[in-house]
Parts: sequence; structure tokens; C-alpha cells
Amino acid sequence: MTEETSVRHHELGLSDEEVLDMYRTMLLARALDERMWLLNRAGKLPFIVSCKGQEGAQAGIAFALDNTRDYIAPYYRDLAVVLRFGQTARDVMLSGYARREDPSSGGRQMPGHFGSRAHRILSGSSPVATQIPHAVGLALAAKIRGERLVAYTSFGEGSSNQGDFHEACNFAGVHKLPVIFFCENNYYAISVPLARQVACERVADRASGYGFPGITVDGNDVLAVFKAGRDAVLRALDGGGPTLIEALTYRINPHSSDDDDRAYRSREEVELAKQKDALVTFAEYLRQVGVLTASNEAQLSHEVTNEVDAATAYAEAALSPDPADAMKFVYAP
Repeated sequence: MTEETSVRHHELGLSDEEVLDMYRTMLLARALDERMWLLNRAGKLPFIVSCKGQEGAQAGIAFALDNTRDYIAPYYRDLAVVLRFGQTARDVMLSGYARREDPSSGGRQMPGHFGSRAHRILSGSSPVATQIPHAVGLALAAKIRGERLVAYTSFGEGSSNQGDFHEACNFAGVHKLPVIFFCENNYYAISVPLARQVACERVADRASGYGFPGITVDGNDVLAVFKAGRDAVLRALDGGGPTLIEALTYRINPHSSDDDDRAYRSREEVELAKQKDALVTFAEYLRQVGVLTASNEAQLSHEVTNEVDAATAYAEAALSPDPADAMKFVYAP
């Protein structure tokens, strides 16, 4: 154990309990993701978008936010973020099975379209980047009302090429709104590699055109993401305006359960990315500093497995939506 590794999370103001909670959130997100992927292949879930490989970036930013004060407009891979903000394994499984009790949409939306008024999660939609102006609108409302909070929105690097992103950044920059733009750069917009998406070196470079900071961090370094997120939160709360954080990460699974990624990337590339997986590297760090022990690691694994098993059993037995309610909330009565 070196002096640097022994105190790193303490230097950031994080307790041992908090970093262990970060790890548990990542572990639960991974377990849910892998279970839903298996259920999809078994023909029980129709469609899955995976967060596998991006949990570290998500946990880092989510723990920098305040889940009792801030609002989030996440994109469809942000499973670890919504778990931190209060959605449960049962909620996620009810959505995956498209059950009547699904809190995000009552079984009306695809998985990954998170939403919860109670947990301060703005409902998303299928067209990419549409959640970004929504977060900016929320930040504007907070500023008008004099409410001290931060609006967070996430997206892939491909979405940073959409007009929604640029219009939202411009508006937020002009009005110095308390919003964090979080780009989870996993290097592929479905099958399009980064080099064919953007001409600039980093997505974060785009922030300068809108008058606010852009920061690039290693998305596999949970604590580096946390620090960047915390700094952005403090800037927003102090009236400094938005921040664009680009977390360099990697999507280990195909784009979705309907995608065959072998057509556009090599198995060697994917295997190399797995060696940098934050779930592995963060666990190693926690072991080095004595936070993760053989005893509590086994306990965490047991708890998470039981939680996912119980959520799966509940969702599988839950009722499907009533066809008579198909038009509910679509047309006025």
C-alpha cells in the first residue's frame, strides 16, 4: 500500500462507507445488466441496452450529485445513476418485463427509459439527445424560482453531434444555468467509431464555444469522475454556470441486444477494454486500502445476488398492462 493509494478517497472527502456504497451501486448495476441480458437471450425480455463497462463513470458522477436536491435527465445506459437516485432492482426489472407496475412508464416504454417523479428523474424518450434541452429547461426553472439545485443530463458522444446538444449548451452558457452535461464517450455511436463522428480531439473541446469549461476524465477512474463532478456541482451552485464533463469509457457489450458488434470492432479490442473495467480496478483499489475485505466482499456479492433474484421473481410474476388502458395518458378523457 502506498501513501497515495491509502488516502486518495479521504483526500476527496469520501468516507470508507461512501466508497463502499459506490462499489455496491456499480456491482448491482452490473448484476442487473447481466441478468437482463441473459433473460433477453432466453426470450423473456424483448430488448436490452447495456451499461456494462460504464458503471464506474456513472457511480462517480452520481455520488457527486445530491439525490435529495438535484434532478437528473439520464440517457438509456445510466443504470448506476438511477439506482443511486432511488430506483430499485425491482423497478428496473418491472421495466424490463414491461409490467403494469413499472414506475417509469407502466410498461409502455422500452427498458432504459427511466423516469420517476418521486426520485427526481425526468422521463426520457427514444430519440437521442432530446433529454439534454429538458435538463436545461429544468435548470432555467430553478434559476427563475431561486431554487438551489443542479440539473444533470447524460448522453453518448454520438448524441453530442445532435442539434439538441448544441442548442442546449448555447442556451445554458448564455444564461449561466446550473446544469452538468455528462458525455459518456464509449467510442461508438452504435457502429460509427469516434474518428468518424467528430473532427475535434475531444468532445469536451466543444464547451469553449459556449462559454463554459469542458473537462475530459478517465471514465474508468471512479474517483477522478467524482472529483470532476463535485467541482462542476460547486460551480453550478455558486452561479458559475454549466460544465461539460467527458468521461472516456467503453461499452463492453454490443450497442443493444439487437446489435452484432463483431461487424465493426475486433474481439481483441473488447478484451483489452475489459482489462480496464472500472468494476475490476475500483475493487482492486478498495482492497489495497483495506475497505474491501474478503468478508464484506462476499457479503456484498450475496446481497446483490439475492436482490436481483428477488426482483426477477417479482417482475416475472407481475401483471402485464391492461389493454383497456392503452390510450390512457395519450388522449384527454
